[in-house]
Amino acid sequence: MTTEQIVFPEGVPESRPIWWRNTKYKSDTGIENQSKVSMDDLNGAVKSWMRFNDVLAELFSDISIGNGAQSELIHLNCSEFPSGCVLVKADHKIKTTGSIKGRGGVYEVLSYAEDILQSHGVGCRADPMALLSSEARNIFERYRIVVGSTGNLAFSVGMVGRKLGFRVEVHMSRDAKAWKKVRLRSAGVNVVEHDNDYSHAVAAARAVASSDAFTYFIDDENSVKLLVGYSAAALEISNQLEETGIRISHDNPLFVYLPCGVGGAPGGITLGLKNIFGSNVHCIFVEPVASPSMLVQLASGSVRPVNVYACGLSNETIADGLAVAQASMLVAEVVGHQIAGVATVLDDDLSEWVERMWTLAGLRLEPSGAAGFAAFARHGSVIRHSFDSSRASTNIIWTTGGSFFPDLEWASAREHGQRVLSSRPNSGG
Repeated sequence: MTTEQIVFPEGVPESRPIWWRNTKYKSDTGIENQSKVSMDDLNGAVKSWMRFNDVLAELFSDISIGNGAQSELIHLNCSEFPSGCVLVKADHKIKTTGSIKGRGGVYEVLSYAEDILQSHGVGCRADPMALLSSEARNIFERYRIVVGSTGNLAFSVGMVGRKLGFRVEVHMSRDAKAWKKVRLRSAGVNVVEHDNDYSHAVAAARAVASSDAFTYFIDDENSVKLLVGYSAAALEISNQLEETGIRISHDNPLFVYLPCGVGGAPGGITLGLKNIFGSNVHCIFVEPVASPSMLVQLASGSVRPVNVYACGLSNETIADGLAVAQASMLVAEVVGHQIAGVATVLDDDLSEWVERMWTLAGLRLEPSGAAGFAAFARHGSVIRHSFDSSRASTNIIWTTGGSFFPDLEWASAREHGQRVLSSRPNSGG
């Protein structure tokens, strides 16, 4: 199939915010491609995270926010969202890296560290704290981890990799924020800057790693480890809902709004949630109007990569974590039929909700982290009706990035949001 034969959904080439319901959505099916990701993988990830809890508590004992690679579920009492129960999955407060990427990136680094120690005859699966021993550090210092990113995955991999003793090299696209590069370099990470987009940075990192047996490449586009690392968050959500007395069912379906860049984080979480809640959960991916990579890939119907440039889009957005032109083909193949649909939002929507969620609920978010609120406010009613959900529902809006936002950057983001709000006196519904 060539790009000339593809008819993209109305509004996408014009950069209009839309709700696109996935025409291939199968709400009641589980993992179909067992050859790439199996139920054993998902269950194994949950067990591995349990092993890693004490390691993370020790590694990040100097950081006060959050709880390892977990985050709280916040009930949002806000008149801006009158429909149904609205909860916030506060991954912007994750202790390790302050973003959803702390789930997949940290998981893959720790899994790789275990494999390295095992290959050197150092048993650590029975006692994961062996990962923090001087013997382990001496071994890790011989190895290098390489990753390509717009920012938050590099941030996650870089911080935990360096704390363990690995040499870390991150290749960052032109969309990456300067403050993230500064923070990584201050931690001893080698930051390689590229005057090109995310896909170029990933390709460059892949090329570097391919020529060195002591270098490990974390592949944001194709890593099963990342995908299953994210999936474990679903059990976390299930336990938190149970603790608060919320029961998800046919009469109280769950709608989850997930910011989407390349797709690994929302894809893994979707796998886990569909495994637990089945047809009673609908996962909504949220993308900027200039970078709807997953929407373009799924809507094309193609088994080959189709990027946002194919429909004339720029891939230029203030949401650096979501500035991805080409979605993960692994996620499109393995998770595509489980994605309920994609909601796109304007950059001004993101700025507006950065400011709104600070003033309304005290949530300190990057523009990427505000994507779910922007989508819920703009499209939430239409989305519920598209699933014939006029009855009660529970809505979870996933946040990512912001708690480590430098004060100057934060002030600038708020000022932009205030300007948008002043031009939208009747916005918010």
